[in-house]
Amino acid sequence: MSKGEHLLQERYGTTKKASTFYENQMLNYLNEQMTEFISKQVMVFIATADSSGNCDSTFRAGSVGFVRVIDKKTLIYPEYKGNGVMASLGNIIENPHIGLMFIDFFEHNIGLHVNGKASIIENRELTSLKLSEKIINDIKEKEGNRPERWVIIKIDEAYIHCSKHIPMLKQIDKKIYWGTDDEKQKGGDFFKVKHSKKV
Repeated sequence: MSKGEHLLQERYGTTKKASTFYENQMLNYLNEQMTEFISKQVMVFIATADSSGNCDSTFRAGSVGFVRVIDKKTLIYPEYKGNGVMASLGNIIENPHIGLMFIDFFEHNIGLHVNGKASIIENRELTSLKLSEKIINDIKEKEGNRPERWVIIKIDEAYIHCSKHIPMLKQIDKKIYWGTDDEKQKGGDFFKVKHSKKV
């Protein structure tokens, strides 16, 4: 909860409504229902900012439950091979604050915000975490050697994103080319940036 949101609640007369939301919908940890929800997700939207506050939002996806809840205050997700820019990770080393947005477009049409502080750990450091045997086996089975490193998040806030504006989508099978450098599979120059730079 920021000073800015409280200021605007007073300005626009929503303080009472917001207080009810804080009281009834917000936790500083993940409860059982939130943990179960995360375990079924195949994607998450992530927001980070650098030390000057310049923002970046991005998307991560993986197999079902690729974001793993270690305990009610901690979760981790794998970083797979990408474009090498390291925008999100670069922000994290300057500013650990991170926002995650899980949205179920396919069954319940509901969202879950998780805000916290992130840090980067290497694959070899996973053993330093107190991972359950179930999580260790799940990582071995589903991840193999795909993760290049991991992001660990200490949770500050977790709360609902209401369903009223979330569309119902239909999920269809698509072959995923994990870690590929094939330009066609990555989308190529879909937005014609190379051409735009020549103009």
